[in-house]
Amino acid sequence: MTQHTILIVEDEEIIRTTLREFLQGEGYVVDQAASVTEALEKVQRYDFDVAICDVQLPDGDGVGFMKKLHQFNPQTFVLIITAYATVENVVEAFKAGAFDYLVKPVIFEDLKRKLNRLFRYRELYSENQALRRELERQDGFERIVGSSEVLKSTLATIRKVAATNSNVLLVGETGTGKELFARAIHTTGPKQNEKFLAVNCGTRPVELLERQLFGAATNTGGGDDGSHPGLFRHAGNGTVFLDEVTQLPLGTQSELLRAIEYQEIMPVGGSEVVRVNARIIASTTRDLEREVGEETFQEDLFYRLDGVKIRIPPLRERLDDIPELVEYFIEKHTRSMGKRVTGTSSETTRLLMSAQWKGNIRQLDNAIERAVMMCDGTEIQPEDLPPELLGVGVALPDSDDLRSALRHYEKMHITRVMRQCPDKREVAKRLRLGLSSLYRKIEELEIES
Repeated sequence: MTQHTILIVEDEEIIRTTLREFLQGEGYVVDQAASVTEALEKVQRYDFDVAICDVQLPDGDGVGFMKKLHQFNPQTFVLIITAYATVENVVEAFKAGAFDYLVKPVIFEDLKRKLNRLFRYRELYSENQALRRELERQDGFERIVGSSEVLKSTLATIRKVAATNSNVLLVGETGTGKELFARAIHTTGPKQNEKFLAVNCGTRPVELLERQLFGAATNTGGGDDGSHPGLFRHAGNGTVFLDEVTQLPLGTQSELLRAIEYQEIMPVGGSEVVRVNARIIASTTRDLEREVGEETFQEDLFYRLDGVKIRIPPLRERLDDIPELVEYFIEKHTRSMGKRVTGTSSETTRLLMSAQWKGNIRQLDNAIERAVMMCDGTEIQPEDLPPELLGVGVALPDSDDLRSALRHYEKMHITRVMRQCPDKREVAKRLRLGLSSLYRKIEELEIES
């Protein structure tokens, strides 16, 4: 049975030593730190299940440390130790992400009870996450919305690749949904019942990233050699998805190349290689050939990954999918917000179809979420969309008639300026119109003030 690891962050040596001895007697693997600086050094090197942290420390406070800790390892639970359990500091601790709190002097039975509750909760949370991953695995292609020809062509390629066990490289702009396509490859592949594990290659320090990928043979001071297997071993015969693979440091790229070529890895701090059998799906928003030319990406790794490459099309190349995507996101966000938005007005649809969507599907999702939130009726209107989106594209007119198109654009332009500036005199000045001319335009174009 794997032992749970606990970090004690406390500047008072007597309390620190007493807690350590008690927890070790309960069977936990315990490490300790006397300051925020020392504690941060340890959490960057090791993953702890729990941190027990004093509110007041010589070089900072427990709440501030907790926020930094969760940047390195969001899975670590925190118990705050406080001398005075006032409502204010307890609320602050909970807001920062503390699981519970202890009052000095710490009562061991209270600590034992709260740790037991914490680990029960942690077990249920892990089971819940596993069930969610299983449901996502069952979704497959159903979660990829759209019926445009370019999307159909991409999915046809993915189905052929998914049937094999080959490693795959997904290339596409930010926000195109590369992880969604990676999951589709996994869930329709021969090992769909195995695990799918994803990691962003640019979000952590090198040491933590390599530890997360390849595991670690070192421990936290109590012989816990098997507690950090790493994603490649944890995935088993499943899939490891490496998001933004070009952000891997050169040294880590060499380790990844070994995993691909020889199906073996070297755990951090280890002296013996470990066999692995996970499928690798990598993604990037960058030009890999250029990265190789600039010597920031290994040429051998490039050829290994570039063998099966699939380009994920940006939203501007699949505009026919926008109505379906909008319907999907409206249903998604109305369900979560408890609202009764059923669709978009024709003017809103034309505006959405003509926008540039530099952020692709992710930007569209965010725009619809905001629109559902702001919508007062059952149909999303242009004014419900993010203000910056109104300047991205020009809504399409109802007909091909030039005068109609000019009138439509004039109405959109004046409306946008009026939203930015409530003072009609200032609006007229910015439009280089007389005030009386502005009021005439508002009446002619039926613009709501």
